[in-house]
Amino acid sequence: MDSGIVLKVLGLLLIIEAIAMVPAIGVSMYYGEGDLSAFLISTVLTALFGVVSYALTPKRGFVRYREGFMIVGLGWILVSLFGTLPFVFYGTFDSFIDAFFEVVSGFTTTGATVLADIESQPHGILFWRSLTHWLGGMGILVLTLAILPAMGMGSFQIFKSESTGPMPGKLVSKVGKTARILYIIYFVFSLLEIVALKLAGMSLFDSFTHTFATMGTGGFSTKNASVGAFSNPSADWIITGFMLLASVNFALYYEMIVGDIRALFRDGEAKLFLTITLLSVGLIALDVGGLYDSMAETLRYAFFQVASIISTTGFATYDYEQWPELSKAILYLLMFIGGCAGSTGGGIKNIRLLIVLKYIRRTLYRLIHPQAVIPVRIGGRPIAEETIHNVVGFILVYALIFVAFSLILLTQGMDLVSSTSAVVAALSNIGPGFGLVGPATTYAGLTDLTKGLLSIAMILGRLEIYTILVMLVPAFWKQ
Repeated sequence: MDSGIVLKVLGLLLIIEAIAMVPAIGVSMYYGEGDLSAFLISTVLTALFGVVSYALTPKRGFVRYREGFMIVGLGWILVSLFGTLPFVFYGTFDSFIDAFFEVVSGFTTTGATVLADIESQPHGILFWRSLTHWLGGMGILVLTLAILPAMGMGSFQIFKSESTGPMPGKLVSKVGKTARILYIIYFVFSLLEIVALKLAGMSLFDSFTHTFATMGTGGFSTKNASVGAFSNPSADWIITGFMLLASVNFALYYEMIVGDIRALFRDGEAKLFLTITLLSVGLIALDVGGLYDSMAETLRYAFFQVASIISTTGFATYDYEQWPELSKAILYLLMFIGGCAGSTGGGIKNIRLLIVLKYIRRTLYRLIHPQAVIPVRIGGRPIAEETIHNVVGFILVYALIFVAFSLILLTQGMDLVSSTSAVVAALSNIGPGFGLVGPATTYAGLTDLTKGLLSIAMILGRLEIYTILVMLVPAFWKQ
């Protein structure tokens, strides 16, 4: 293990985080609400630690598999720790665990909050809180690869370790160029949403913060009642559309830009995602129709909430706990599914669901024709058996963690619905769940043990579980 290259890249990561705090300094200066010193101290400390770490000389100068896992795993923990500094120095929270929970929720794009009164916070704090979503959405290490020169051979290990889904790959030959392409698309979508929300009547500040949360599929709002506080149907539809856009594999947008206009409509995962979304909207609209004055209003609420949950954003325009049981059950199931591979969405991912469904179909066919050789195909291409095994293994590990963490939360005074939904909301990076952690409440009343455990679940979910678990294997640390 080359600790030098690990620390050097982590230093770069902290420098990027310090630079990312600068816009929050500008917002703080503009509004003058007393949080400026907190951001100045935080930025200086983060940059200082970053420069010192970056100055170290590595042995080899390139990243191997183990270094890649270490950089990604430790990197997300490190940026979360330094990301708490503005909250700590300003005194936003009463305890460090609350600050850590909030920042982890931000960077992992979960959107679960322990803030009881969001609207009482300074604009600078709220801006930084939402910006963590945008940074974490595509991946802060992918951002590092995008804006800095290639870090030597092996940088693909960082890209692959942080990317979401079972089949991450390069759009072009160089990892740095791939990362830049992804972030350019991400940036353009973000800019379009900011303009659209401003034209829809939102303030510029709210347009920025809600775009950060939408494109990162995070869900932090500047309002206690989330997006519902604006009572703005146009903004609801705009956010709905961009939540769905952010949930689709960004590589498909690149293919469309370079000439393959039908790429999105041919992709099996995207088609499954849209089918599940539309079917869920239809069922919920039929189920909740009597609660609203018109079909247009019913569809707006149904579409928004389905998009919010399946994209793992976690915004709310209505307290869906008031919906009938069927609608709540559909939302609960969508929490597990999530978005597509290569998107900013969380969850198990539609590509894994698609592979498992095709694997089950092949298994049933083999019961009839035992000698048949039938590859599992996605997009006309056969999927390696190793990939299928990894997908099945991932789902099993996800299920084991879900059960284990839910049982622990039951010992902390939570009921079954609250504990299980809190765990899936953390693992799938959604934010709100049901019961004690529903859309009309926060995580503030939970015990410190529960908040700590859910923070771990959020990081596990964002890094697709294996990236963290592999570091617990003794063989990982052997030379």
